Amino acid sequence: MIGSPGKVLYVVVCAAQAAGDVARLVAGAQELGWTVQVVATPAALDFIDVPALEARTGRPVRSRYRKPSEPKPPRADAMVVAPATYNTVNKLALGVADTYALGVLAEAPGLGIPVVVLPFVNAALASRLPFRRAVADLRADGVRVLPPPDDADPDPWRAALTELGPPASAGTK
Repeated sequence: MIGSPGKVLYVVVCAAQAAGDVARLVAGAQELGWTVQVVATPAALDFIDVPALEARTGRPVRSRYRKPSEPKPPRADAMVVAPATYNTVNKLALGVADTYALGVLAEAPGLGIPVVVLPFVNAALASRLPFRRAVADLRADGVRVLPPPDDADPDPWRAALTELGPPASAGTK
């Protein structure tokens, strides 16, 4: 595990091509002092290197609710959803909690846990009314939704980490 135990950041990963590079987001968060817990949607498991992420964080990648005999994961102090898909953004705004990832995200605003969403959607999907409504609804609920990164951006994760900031300031932005 890299870094010392501290405030816990849940990195929620969705099934998008960029998910294969989410280790860069995890490393950047750890450099800022976060203890990272990766939570993946079931479909995202095919896009990420689960063993490498578990080795990097020292924690199991979570994609399902735990069994009663399994230990509880640490409570999140903040969450970053990246890459966030069109489907996840829309479901989150509607309060749909049909996966473990959406379940933890759905309750976060109500618990006062800061959430940053970095959508990875193309221009056609970003222009759709359902997506624009979802973004507006999430922002009204206190969720920070960033614009989708530009294809030319060599470090799209930087925006989410900049928005979130280091652990000490996570709840004060």
